[in-house]
Amino acid sequence: MIIKVCGLTDNPESRAVAELDGIDMLGFIFYESSSRYTESTLTTTKKKVGVFVNAPLDYVLEKINTHSLNAVQLHGSEPTEYIKQLPKGIEIIKGFGIASAEDLEQTKAYVGLADMFLFDTKSPKHGGTGTAFNWQVLENYKGETPFLLSGGIGPESVEALRKFSHPKLAGYDLNSRFELAPKIKDATLIAKFLNEMKP
Repeated sequence: MIIKVCGLTDNPESRAVAELDGIDMLGFIFYESSSRYTESTLTTTKKKVGVFVNAPLDYVLEKINTHSLNAVQLHGSEPTEYIKQLPKGIEIIKGFGIASAEDLEQTKAYVGLADMFLFDTKSPKHGGTGTAFNWQVLENYKGETPFLLSGGIGPESVEALRKFSHPKLAGYDLNSRFELAPKIKDATLIAKFLNEMKP
């Protein structure tokens, strides 16, 4: 399973997270309305993901180049034409806020454009709520694009995650429930979670 930790920046706590075994993706939020907004990333061998919400295309391209991003996570209402203008070779994660089965309909327009989807708790804040949605809704997702599960996953979620299965579940996105304050991640707590999630 892919493990992505989001809401990082260039600080000692984020560097400690980046050094943990078992983490595949590091997320950096380039969305000014987020309490986890950053203009800094880390030097790392792990996959770096820039998170954007309805950002101008030039801004996204500049961040890809400046920070050597491996992937972009689009968490707004970016149209399909926007995605087609992103550089070839950059991995695309398209985020969706999910509250009901109807919300899954919006994924259909992005089939073949996004490498992965990310299903998060539906919120006007575009993520970082610390609350989970009803994962059973995802039984209605019949698409072929793999997805990351996000939204309120915390240290106490291990048992529930073990019980949840879906043929297209690719991994988990960790954020606000593993931090002492916005952008101040608790690497010890994440390490404990990773250990408990081992089969």
